[in-house]
Amino acid sequence: MLTAAFLTAFLFPVLAAAQYDNYGTTTSAATSATVAVAVPSAPANTAGFMNVDVGFQGKLVFNPANISAPVGTIVTFYFPSGLAHSVSQSSFANPCTYLAASGNTSAGFDSGLQTAVQFSINITDNQPIWYHCKQVKHCGLGMVGSINAPATGNTFAAFQSAALALGSSEATETDSGPVTGGVHGVATAKPANTASTTASASSSSSSKSSGSTKVVASACLALSVAAVAGLLAYN
Repeated sequence: MLTAAFLTAFLFPVLAAAQYDNYGTTTSAATSATVAVAVPSAPANTAGFMNVDVGFQGKLVFNPANISAPVGTIVTFYFPSGLAHSVSQSSFANPCTYLAASGNTSAGFDSGLQTAVQFSINITDNQPIWYHCKQVKHCGLGMVGSINAPATGNTFAAFQSAALALGSSEATETDSGPVTGGVHGVATAKPANTASTTASASSSSSSKSSGSTKVVASACLALSVAAVAGLLAYN
């Protein structure tokens, strides 16, 4: 009788608590994992893909600010949450002015001011691509970037120096939203949070793990109940 009483008094609460803790711990971990991957920074480059952080570490910079990207490369810009930035195509001669259409030349690509999204362009030739952030005064503080800038002459350093020379006299640009297309590099889609798929997958995987834990815990509790019932009947 003592053995049965002991099991009844102490085994049930322990198993129930263990089951409850597993539920809580698993759910909490799943939630944290989903939040952590919602807006990632730029991942490592892979074949055919290159990535750039916008406003890297809260600074007014693109990182890397100058890259060499072969024709056919997809360059993706990762925007942080918080202060909005843009990736707006410009020209070497006018670093802080959006590249508008003129004559036979198309207008430049423009992400528009964005937070927590990604924006991609496809490199169509090996000519230099110049771009800047149109947020007020950011370009004049040196927030510019380039793709396939030459090593001499019109270099990235010269382009950034021209932007810094404008300083506080940089003209304020209006933001009319994203513009697809571009010159030497083409955006075929507007900015989007392409990380959401990863977040959903993580959440789904965690939910499956949580469900499995619950099944195992419930089975253990059922077996324990049967064992105690047997002991009670025996006594």
